[in-house]
Amino acid sequence: MKTPNWVVKTATAAPDYTLHLTFADGKQGIYDARPLLEKPLFAKLKSLPFFLNAKAEDGTVVWDDDIDIAPEHLYDCSIPC
Repeated sequence: MKTPNWVVKTATAAPDYTLHLTFADGKQGIYDARPLLEKPLFAKLKSLPFFLNAKAEDGTVVWDDDIDIAPEHLYDCSIPC
């Protein structure tokens, strides 16, 4: 079975609340997480030290405390770089 294109392989968080991502199909993109910061589910991401702990795990981007972002959303909404 082929790995879906949207599977996140690498993720690096930047101090401007963006994520630099590489997907299974080789696409590289930048995802702006700032709009998420106003949603209660993602409130902990407002803490820059917490946000910078983002990592690629299980095909998406995750943080401690079970916060993650749907990989399909990351793929569709990231800007190619």
